[in-house]
Amino acid sequence: MTTSAGERLVDGYTLVVFDLDGVIYLIDRPIPGAVEAVGRLHAEGRAVAYATNNASRRSSEVADLLTGMGVPARPEEVLTSAAATAELLRDRLPAGAPVLVVGAEALRAELRAVGLRPVSTVDEQPAAVAQGYGPEVGWVDLAEASLAVRAGATWYATNTDRTLPSPRGPLPGNGSLVAALRTALGRDPDVVVGKPEPALFATAARRAGGGRTLVVGDRLDTDIEGARRAGLDSLLVLTGVSDVLELLAAPERRRPTYVSVDLAGLFDPAVVVRVPGTPDAGGWSVTETDGGLALDGAGRPLDALAALCAVAWSTAAHPRVRPASPAAVDALAALGLPA
Repeated sequence: MTTSAGERLVDGYTLVVFDLDGVIYLIDRPIPGAVEAVGRLHAEGRAVAYATNNASRRSSEVADLLTGMGVPARPEEVLTSAAATAELLRDRLPAGAPVLVVGAEALRAELRAVGLRPVSTVDEQPAAVAQGYGPEVGWVDLAEASLAVRAGATWYATNTDRTLPSPRGPLPGNGSLVAALRTALGRDPDVVVGKPEPALFATAARRAGGGRTLVVGDRLDTDIEGARRAGLDSLLVLTGVSDVLELLAAPERRRPTYVSVDLAGLFDPAVVVRVPGTPDAGGWSVTETDGGLALDGAGRPLDALAALCAVAWSTAAHPRVRPASPAAVDALAALGLPA
């Protein structure tokens, strides 16, 4: 099933909150169609915001990056896990308290901006460790953080994304670096600030001053789960990390409201679908067979996806899909699923 005939998805919402990596850009390159989609929202006078787990840039830097790509953005529209972590530590520590930073300069700058003192060694007796993504993070940084946590410092992780998208494929993200410390320490961080925690989305929704909010993301484990935990509708776009196979296997807490190949789904009812659909809709029929799923019939690939979600999410079947018609072979190929 799609949205109502002729009704654009975006028309049902007051605010659209975008993830960045994998939705608007890949590292520093805009995703095809993203600039045009956001420009269209601006032209219509619609409220937008950006929520990113990437702690390697400040809000002002992200706004400048977006503007340089052709997406005019103001710092107050950008919510980063680095800024959220700094604000949380400000509320929990005395002014001027030392915080050991594992991450990029952006995280240090956010801590200084709220009156805390970034440090780099355990000898400076940090009250907390703030760990965020930084491409220069190395063994020395992780070793100092490990010693600080063992000495009693509270361990804050800006986020736990295992990977971050890039034009060359997924790269290690902050979650991979957190995993190294987790292995060394034998425990999890005391606090994880970014998605899937709901704080970034909840803050964006409050700033919008009421009305319905739609979250647009590319990751089920952060964007979509975070939206659900914040009580918000979500649109999964297939331009970043999560793919259709992961979607079919998603637990309830990571299931989006809608799916589209890209941001065109905000405006065109023909290229977005609400999930789950029904097992028999849009010309398709999905049945459970041999521990997997069988797709029969013909129609739009997205309608096939909605039908597949209906069965995959209601049974214990493996999300492996077998085509039972020539059109199903083409639909599975369009969805990136092996036939």
